[in-house]
Amino acid sequence: MTGINSPGHAFVELLDSGRYLTKIVGNKIPNPDREKITMITINGREIATDAEGYLANLEDWSEDVAQVLSQQDNLELTDRHWQLLNWIRNYYQEYGTAPNLRVMTKTIGGDLGEEWADKKFLFDLFPYGPAKQAARYAGMPKPTGCV
Repeated sequence: MTGINSPGHAFVELLDSGRYLTKIVGNKIPNPDREKITMITINGREIATDAEGYLANLEDWSEDVAQVLSQQDNLELTDRHWQLLNWIRNYYQEYGTAPNLRVMTKTIGGDLGEEWADKKFLFDLFPYGPAKQAARYAGMPKPTGCV
């Protein structure tokens, strides 16, 4: 395995299988294609997002950011949405990665209750994909394994 590491960027490993594993180091999400950066304005502040709407800098996240991103999808955030967003943020703090749907359904039930482990329940909250859409609102990078 080989790796490239610099603070505030990605740590990229070439695994023996020939696949790449990317880990975020610091608080910036790598974005080699700068032309796809989009700016959103929240409370008079310009915040950079990638082409899919994920924050370019994790430190830019706030509840106001989550509200604006959800409004772009015509989704009103309820207390249950906020429970999931906070759970994802806590998961990221502990493990350094946003959970994909499989990991989410296997682990969230023990923290928030068994109903949360049901995919239908999660898709009812986040119809564009509970892992991807919720991670975007929570200011996290796109979960590994999500297309």
